[in-house]
Amino acid sequence: MSANAPQRIPGARALIKSLEAEGVDTIFGYPGGQILPVYDELYDSSIRHILVRHEQAAAHAADGFARATGRVGVCLATSGPGATNLVTGIATAYMDSIPMVAITGQVPTRLIGNDAFQEADITGITIPITKHNYLIKDAKELPLTIKEAFHVASTGRPGPVLVDIPKDVQAAMMEFEYPKEAKLQSYKPTYAGHPLQIKKACQLIESAERPVLYVGGGAIAANAADEVRQLAETIMAPVTTTLMGKGVFPEDHPLSLGMLGMHGTRYANYAIIDCDLLIAIGARFDDRVTGKLESFAPNARVIHIDVDPAELGKNVRVDVPIVGDARAVLKKLNATLKIKLPKSSAWNQKIEHWKKEYPLDYDKDCSELKPQCIVERLNELVKDGIFVTEVGQNQMWAAHYIKCKRPRTFISSGGLGTMGYGLPAAIGAKVGCPDNEVWDIAGDGSIQMNIQELATAVSNDIPVRVAILNNEYLGMVRQWQELFYNRRYSYTDMSGQPDFVKLAEAYHAVGIRVEKQGDVKDAIKSAMKSDKPVFIDFRVSKEENVFPMVPAGASINEFVEQRGFK
Repeated sequence: MSANAPQRIPGARALIKSLEAEGVDTIFGYPGGQILPVYDELYDSSIRHILVRHEQAAAHAADGFARATGRVGVCLATSGPGATNLVTGIATAYMDSIPMVAITGQVPTRLIGNDAFQEADITGITIPITKHNYLIKDAKELPLTIKEAFHVASTGRPGPVLVDIPKDVQAAMMEFEYPKEAKLQSYKPTYAGHPLQIKKACQLIESAERPVLYVGGGAIAANAADEVRQLAETIMAPVTTTLMGKGVFPEDHPLSLGMLGMHGTRYANYAIIDCDLLIAIGARFDDRVTGKLESFAPNARVIHIDVDPAELGKNVRVDVPIVGDARAVLKKLNATLKIKLPKSSAWNQKIEHWKKEYPLDYDKDCSELKPQCIVERLNELVKDGIFVTEVGQNQMWAAHYIKCKRPRTFISSGGLGTMGYGLPAAIGAKVGCPDNEVWDIAGDGSIQMNIQELATAVSNDIPVRVAILNNEYLGMVRQWQELFYNRRYSYTDMSGQPDFVKLAEAYHAVGIRVEKQGDVKDAIKSAMKSDKPVFIDFRVSKEENVFPMVPAGASINEFVEQRGFK
């Protein structure tokens, strides 16, 4: 055999070598019968494997890793229930356009379709929630498939890709040679915006009197924060972001409007209603943002920049659609603009008036511990932190009171709204960014959906912090029941919760309980000094609501009024 001839190795080893070639240094996974050859090869690999306690957590951790680092997250599971347990995490990543490669074991090829033990058609199941997926039936396909999977997951509009590998393919001998590039003739994302469309956009911008930038997670995926800021400051346009876009524009900047939509700031929503030009960047006009479509930005011309052409005009009529990478398009747009002086300050003065008249606020004189107060203290005390959330009221309070100054520091399940996301995603974020403080802002309901991952954090020395806003309710559902169902609290009462302090200690983590506002700062500081994972059980007001709030299907300037507090 020639010294340069490809070496013959098992398919499982080829998979590991392919992952190493892609620069993968961390995998989140859970072993099982049909993925054992891969786990045997992992034993001698330089790749760090984080053993989760549930496969759903492997997908969420890979997702959190990807959001925090900008790299592709990787998760691994066996066939059947192992693979199907990944589904919620894959769907979460798909809805939020997060780059992930999920690898699953499968029964031997001769048994596929025979209802073999722990067989599931995971490629069929995940067709609607993956950007692409593969079932490999020949070991020699492995290297190119992995190359393609990472390319597809990380380019264009990012998203999850699943690779299903039968056990006999993992064991089969093959000649290994890793390809230098993926060869996908039908997959060629558009990155450079059309020059004529960019010129039209500049003309609209130059003539606008009341422009607003509406920025989503696509701008973060494109690393376009600097270009967004340059555009905003050049035309003195206020900037509002989606939940996924938090951090793409500094939220302490005078032009920041915070988040818009159902639980957006009043001034962000008023600006959308009153603007004459809406510049949407990497956002998809989802229902939680737009409310009643007919009344969304009714006076505005719309420029929409997105790398996915399917999003342009999908929900809202667009005057100037631009297909392309947000950063590349904004670079050209900023260079083409011919605005010599800032626009009239009348629009900005109106925005400032709204900010003063309708600030985010809550009853600070209440004797009960307020969840908003806790999040404000976290915002003050945690420097250079990454904040992850669960889903529900905790998520919205975090969106309101965590003031992000840079991208990839606010991580949350947006499109799917997955309870149980926060703790495993925080673990993934901390693994990816070990030098950053990572906090999961949680509810007492959501935290219990993947609470077993505290064992993952402890056993792998991953010191994440969890602030549990414990109101003994499924808070957001209870809020809807209060406001729209005559306080008929049908199965949202979570009283009888476990002792979270003792539970943390049972996992060999640190548990702290806080019942008074005066103890909040000390608890947060104490948590940050610990080299172990920490649960803080904040016993907050039981029936505190998230405001502002727009009812589902209403115009985004039609707010529910908070009872008993103006």
